[in-house]
Amino acid sequence: MDDKRNIIMAVLLTGIILFGWPVLMETFFPDMVNKNEAVEQAEEAAAEPINGSAPAVSTTPGSATIGADAAVGTIRKLPVVLAESPRVAIETPRLKGSINLKGARFDDLTLTDHTTELAKDSPPVRLFSPSGTKNAYFSRFGWAGDGVALPDDNTVWNADKGKLTPESPVTLSWANDAGQTFAITLSIDENYLLTAEQSVTNRGENAIALNPFGIISRVRDLDNVPPGEADSWTIHIGPMGVFDGVANFDTDYEDVDEAGANGIAANATKGWIGFTDKYWLGALIPVGNAKVEAKFRAGKGDVYQAQIARENAQVIAPGKVLNTTTRLFAGAKETALLDTYKEQYDITLLDRAVDWGWFYWFEKPLFYLLDWLFKFSGNFGVAIILMTFVVRGIMFPIAQKQFASMAQMRAVQPKMKKIQEKYKEDKQKQQQEIMKLYKDEKVNPLAGCLPIFLQIPIFFALYKVLMLSIEMRHQPFTLWIKDLSAPDPLTPVNLFGLIPFDPPSFLAVGILPILMGITMHYQFKLNPQQMDPMQQQIFGLMPWILVFIMAPFAAGLQLYWTVSNILTIAQQKWLYSRHPQLKEQMAKDAEEKAKKAAEEKAGA
Repeated sequence: MDDKRNIIMAVLLTGIILFGWPVLMETFFPDMVNKNEAVEQAEEAAAEPINGSAPAVSTTPGSATIGADAAVGTIRKLPVVLAESPRVAIETPRLKGSINLKGARFDDLTLTDHTTELAKDSPPVRLFSPSGTKNAYFSRFGWAGDGVALPDDNTVWNADKGKLTPESPVTLSWANDAGQTFAITLSIDENYLLTAEQSVTNRGENAIALNPFGIISRVRDLDNVPPGEADSWTIHIGPMGVFDGVANFDTDYEDVDEAGANGIAANATKGWIGFTDKYWLGALIPVGNAKVEAKFRAGKGDVYQAQIARENAQVIAPGKVLNTTTRLFAGAKETALLDTYKEQYDITLLDRAVDWGWFYWFEKPLFYLLDWLFKFSGNFGVAIILMTFVVRGIMFPIAQKQFASMAQMRAVQPKMKKIQEKYKEDKQKQQQEIMKLYKDEKVNPLAGCLPIFLQIPIFFALYKVLMLSIEMRHQPFTLWIKDLSAPDPLTPVNLFGLIPFDPPSFLAVGILPILMGITMHYQFKLNPQQMDPMQQQIFGLMPWILVFIMAPFAAGLQLYWTVSNILTIAQQKWLYSRHPQLKEQMAKDAEEKAKKAAEEKAGA
């Protein structure tokens, strides 16, 4: 009767996990759920004209509104918008685009090292797009002040060169009729860092008070979030900043909406502010130790803005010049590059633009190990396999202690059975005697669980590395595995693509998770059987439950677990040869179990 009850409970538990898991995945890992549906929605959205507010955003620090939002209208094609105004080309080894001389906006920027899809002819990732196009995203620098004519969004600037390159800075200039000349000298490195030196020369008769500022403005289409770009408890996507040495991951787009016209502000020295995506970052970085006001604000039509400005306006006497320097990071969140910028330019916590989370202290060393193995082997899948050998090698002494503990537990099992039979009517006394037995025999029943607990931070850290690191994006392994940061695409549910059917995420079980389940099942078969039949049944079902749980995760994570299982099996085989009493006891238990099953069958 107890066995039947245990079986029913195990089946119910399995059903809860299988059907409850998709709900949990959609809640906590939305970027991995219904990925195909998200792709289809994005493609449909791109094919249809979209109505909404395009951002034409300027700022006055401390003002009540973001600025003049453009009227609602049809979003126009990118080439049309780019051709409407004079531009200065941007060309570096890793960036390509242009600066809009109308408004001095950085609103056209593509990342030539990164493509949108796996296909070789896939277009490069576009980070910045001009106002009036789909998902507009741009940055600009300016000045705020009263009683003086200032350049604004409609000002057409003069450029001393037609192209901005790492070897050739560009200076934009504009003068009003009152004797003030405004200039922005732009320089860019070979990666993703642009430096803007703002200067105002006052040749007028009176002193003026100005406040230099920088903004990043973007339209966020919250109804058509691209695959992998959803904010979740494991990955922060949206407004982000570092203020007074603290990285802020708590502000999202909804918080900015709720803050109203005043926005969310923070006064800080050093740090940075901007918008982070899964792999990309646009951030304003003030230079120097002056105190600045950083602020997030929301406008109409899903327009969001990050801005920095000096805490107080600066007075410029006649004949004097005001200089202010701000940096703009616009590119991929490459870990080594962020670390380099952090040290080279003293940019506080720029490396935290990658949301490493709680295990930051462990994840970055793991990333650098994996990255080094990747450079050594030339294949990211091979690097994961090599890293698995390293991890299992480090844990091998712990595995030895685990098996020694198992051997001790097996040695005392006959005594435990006697105690259970003697005190089967008194569970409390039974537990007391068993604990006394553990103490007398110097057995630690939890020692066998230690390797499993130690695997948790390693597993979670690898998950974060695979999901967040741009270096791992679109990395192939072999055969059908073309992207180890994405789930295994080949599933027997639709006969490996022969049937035109896209199964739901929790049923799209690939080959790697199936291999993971098979190796885990064999691994559990080598373990000593549990005393409790219910526990033994759960352990028997666990590999197949995990097959479905792991199916939506990155193929690299599935590869790591599968290889880890194989190495664990090899370790078990070797350690059994070192502890023959454990193997003998397992054989004896199996014989007793078969005998008992035969007796029950004969009795039935």
